[in-house]
Amino acid sequence: MDLEAVRTFVAVAEAGQFQKAAVDLSITQQAVSKRIAALERTLGVRLFTRAPRGAELTIDGQAFLPHARELLRVAERASASVRPGHRPLRVDVIASRSAQSGLMRGFHRAHPEIGLDVMMLFDIETAVTAIRSGAIDASFRAVAAPGQPLPEDIESVRVLDEPLQLLTGPAHALASARSVTLAQLTGHRIWMPGIAPGTEWGAYYDDLVAEFGLTIEVTGPNFGSDALLDTISDTPALATFMGEHSRLIWPADHGLRRIPVTDPTPVYPHSLLWHRDNPHPALATLRTHLAATTAGHSAAGTWAPGWVIPR
Repeated sequence: MDLEAVRTFVAVAEAGQFQKAAVDLSITQQAVSKRIAALERTLGVRLFTRAPRGAELTIDGQAFLPHARELLRVAERASASVRPGHRPLRVDVIASRSAQSGLMRGFHRAHPEIGLDVMMLFDIETAVTAIRSGAIDASFRAVAAPGQPLPEDIESVRVLDEPLQLLTGPAHALASARSVTLAQLTGHRIWMPGIAPGTEWGAYYDDLVAEFGLTIEVTGPNFGSDALLDTISDTPALATFMGEHSRLIWPADHGLRRIPVTDPTPVYPHSLLWHRDNPHPALATLRTHLAATTAGHSAAGTWAPGWVIPR
């Protein structure tokens, strides 16, 4: 069904005259007549009768009018849903309790008028594909894994260096330490079953191991953060890494310890990725917000792999 013909039908019904509807629509009266005739052929009924005072709706026209108005409203909502600035800004974060999610909560508090859809994709390759297709507007990632440079149409900016902390159970040898150095972690078993080969975070921890001689084990199924916390609490020989801004919750009787890592402090570098031609106005607002509210990167006394620095 031709929406312009439906729009013309509603205009004539409201104006009561073909001539006045033509003026309202900025088209000729002949064009109005042709559109109404075409719509009547499509529906197989007469919609108007000519009267001394103009055009009057037939019984079929009266029945069709409320549906025609609803059809136009639905069409407008459909158009608005994909119009830049009207649909929500779609942003990918790695996990709901991650530092990235915290950055988006801060953005939402500062700009509650901007609609947001926050989603979680698996790795940087999936995220870049979604950005390039328009499925998402932006993604938080570590840029970029070795041998996997970003496509030329993808922009990035480093927004946050998140210090890593050591998480131990109450009986771990380092549980009472106020801080630990990377050198002190040599020989200790660090268990991280969530590391997946080929991901940007997998590449990050591979470099951390190679640089400082750490032992990171990824064996065993990954049953999620709750199972990880249970195991760390109950196993004195195991510890794990977590980001300083990660918001994990565990029972009080777990006795878990979050211990800062120093000399140097390993930081996980979060960058924001987006398509250089993305027109969504809220994307610029997000970048401005992040630039104003996050600390600088590559601070003295910190470590991150060289490949994470955006071009």
